[in-house]
Amino acid sequence: MPHTILIIEDDKDIAAIERDFLEINGFKVEVEHNGTEGQKRAMAEQFSLIILDLMLPGKDGMLICREIRDKVDIPILMVTAQTEDQDKIRGLGFGADDYIVKPFSPTELVARVKSHIARYERLTQNRNSSITQNEIDLGWLRINQDTHRVLRDDDEVTLTQKEYLLLLFLASNPDLVFSKEQIYDKIWGEDMYGDLKTVAVHINRLREKIEREPSKPVHLQTVWGAGYRFLP
Repeated sequence: MPHTILIIEDDKDIAAIERDFLEINGFKVEVEHNGTEGQKRAMAEQFSLIILDLMLPGKDGMLICREIRDKVDIPILMVTAQTEDQDKIRGLGFGADDYIVKPFSPTELVARVKSHIARYERLTQNRNSSITQNEIDLGWLRINQDTHRVLRDDDEVTLTQKEYLLLLFLASNPDLVFSKEQIYDKIWGEDMYGDLKTVAVHINRLREKIEREPSKPVHLQTVWGAGYRFLP
């Protein structure tokens, strides 16, 4: 069964190009031109990935991303005509997995869609089939690698796929310092297109969910001039 992609894009010409290239590559595509209607479909139907424009009629793409991220655990690729770093950082902070700036190559878009779906499938393929319990247990924090559940002080923490992979990677290598480049290559892969600000954004999002005082992180530490490390 082909993967189904939801495109939320008000520019009908751009949406048509995205749809055509994705369909040529074997995807099933649904398109919504209104933000409010797109959000309704994103939360009510089953999709493999959402391509979300930033500027939309009905409801802003940033707000849509934040609201559906709390309910939908699939990759979200944000499309923006803006080149300011702050807009990219805001999109990632609201839960987008990646962003692409207009104008872009349709083949680049397809490559990103394929890569995100493949990574998401590798992350989730064992959630319902594993019978062993492979767990990192630090007392205050437990990461179950079979169910992909994360518990902080016995309360379950909801993470996106990239947040989970980032936390698992750092917690599996305690005390070691990793540069932004090393983390990006490990979590996003060398085949991805993006910049290193993605790493800092995801570290901050993890701190909000894991640290007791995110402004004074104890476990997810910045090593100035070097990178980040995890202290149990």
